[in-house]
Amino acid sequence: MQPSEFSDVRYEVRDATAWVTIDRPERMNSFRGRTVDELISAFKHAWADKEVGAIVLTGAGERAFCAGGDVKERAETGSYGPTEWGTFEIERLHRIIRDVPKPVIASVNGVAVGGGHVLHVLCDLTVAAEHARFGQSGPRVGSFDAGFGSAYLARVIGEKRARQLWFTCELIDAATALNWGLVNEVVPGPDLADTTAAWAAKINALSPTALRFLKHSFNADTDHLGGLSHVAFDGLEVFSHTDEAAEGARAFAEKRAPDYRPYR
Repeated sequence: MQPSEFSDVRYEVRDATAWVTIDRPERMNSFRGRTVDELISAFKHAWADKEVGAIVLTGAGERAFCAGGDVKERAETGSYGPTEWGTFEIERLHRIIRDVPKPVIASVNGVAVGGGHVLHVLCDLTVAAEHARFGQSGPRVGSFDAGFGSAYLARVIGEKRARQLWFTCELIDAATALNWGLVNEVVPGPDLADTTAAWAAKINALSPTALRFLKHSFNADTDHLGGLSHVAFDGLEVFSHTDEAAEGARAFAEKRAPDYRPYR
């Protein structure tokens, strides 16, 4: 798939940096199946382009970086919509963010929640706007990420804090995220793009071979979590077809609190 064919994602290269922008602001930049396909394609293009030294992942507008999977679509259709290969490739997207041999910077311009929060956690670095908010939502909407989204998150911020995000589904502000080591820098919203570009420029001035080896070295300690991720997503596929999971999606679409009491 070529960037000119994208409908959900914008891809452009500026000053040796590939900017990958989720462009669904009307849905808080949540992702459906096509969005994930396009993100994978965008990262592949950045991987192959010898002019690109760093990759930035961000969202359109100022409200959301990414609100995770499109729960409205899931509630309406029972899935995240059609995809290029007939399968929802979110696990593959997680792998390519880790495997692409170039540093990936999350430029968080608003809410990073649920699957969108997982995407920023998987990026090598995160620069956030002051109004950004971070957290998980899976247990509220009948979903979970028991792979990189939880186990690797615990490596980043510690077990207690990771469990807090998953077990309460409460969002934290950018200042707290910085204090927890979840982000690298927090700046005023109007300065976010320029600050992110400055981080990318620093990366682009360095040896790409050294950076490639360093990224793979950092990843090696947690690559075993990929196996856990396989098990987790297999379990999620089974769980997603249950009444319990459907209640979470319905409640979200109907803007009400879910009733999980029958499933205890």
